[in-house]
Amino acid sequence: MKGKKYLDYLFNPLDILRTKEVLQVNPTVIHERKEAIKTSIYIHEYDNNNLLSKEIQDIKDCYKHVNTPEVTWINIDGIKKTDVENLAEHFSVHQLIVEDILSLGQRPKMDQINGLLFCVLNMLYFNEKEATVESEQISIVLGKNFVISFQEDESRDVFNTLREKIKINGSKIRQNKADFLYYAMIDAIVDHYYLVMEKLGERIEQLEEDIIKYSSNKTLVKINNLRKEMILLKRSIGPVRELIHGILRSENELIEDRTEKYFKDVYDHIVQANDLAENYRDIMINIHDLYMSNMNLKLNQSMKVMAIVTCLLAPATVIGGIFGMNFERIPLLHNKWGFFISVGLMILIPVWMMGYFRRKNWF
Repeated sequence: MKGKKYLDYLFNPLDILRTKEVLQVNPTVIHERKEAIKTSIYIHEYDNNNLLSKEIQDIKDCYKHVNTPEVTWINIDGIKKTDVENLAEHFSVHQLIVEDILSLGQRPKMDQINGLLFCVLNMLYFNEKEATVESEQISIVLGKNFVISFQEDESRDVFNTLREKIKINGSKIRQNKADFLYYAMIDAIVDHYYLVMEKLGERIEQLEEDIIKYSSNKTLVKINNLRKEMILLKRSIGPVRELIHGILRSENELIEDRTEKYFKDVYDHIVQANDLAENYRDIMINIHDLYMSNMNLKLNQSMKVMAIVTCLLAPATVIGGIFGMNFERIPLLHNKWGFFISVGLMILIPVWMMGYFRRKNWF
């Protein structure tokens, strides 16, 4: 494994594969989704006094929760086309929404069709080992008294805190309807963005410190890789602002007036996250400029040392050249002290030059 990483760095130091992954956003290319090997289905049905939480094995067990007076949250980890289509048919979810759920690489957006509110956005995670931002697409459908969410990976989730709140009798989420659950899920995703950005901020601070202390080609690779992660972060966070704004201006009957203030709070959070992502991008540009300035400074210092050394050796070169000429009459040629005088001049003149350079603050 280590040998593979070394070869990847040797032949692909700037991680070109990661570049393709980050910049592959062609909407005309339909990415084939692999069927999930395992699907986990969880149902939470609750009101202020009652709670039913269970895991089911068959998608058909969800059908009986249609049009129940309690709030029903159906969460599916691992997407299979047949399950999505069957569930959509029984909950009157439009085919266009089904296509968006089954599509990969969706830009975060919201839509309302047949009285349902639908949104698709990315849950972000930070991979400490690889120092990369990883995203998981999640689709959420809000209907009358139900919320259906589709996730790709059950091993990671930002909704655990939300599930704990549902278990608490008299909690705010238990006292409200499905629109509040819809808000709480989006809010949990947005709040997790800050944790990812905090990790990236730590990497940026460390990178800036490394550049000031020492700069090398590896530092440039780190800068380039971190800028790719910032692109992915910005692409995932930016459209969510439009998504929340679209929900607020939709005036859908599913969103009660008392819940709108909570969506406005999420809107404020995503605006701040978007501004922070912009600041990170500006900082990365400044860090790149700092790296280039540092490298130029090192180059100038090297050239300065070489120029001083050349100047210090110039007198010795001139003196040696004069006394090395093939003429019969050369001063001090037959003097017994001639050699020592010439060597002394070769030493004394550079010493005087060094003192002169120091007084001029040339080095």
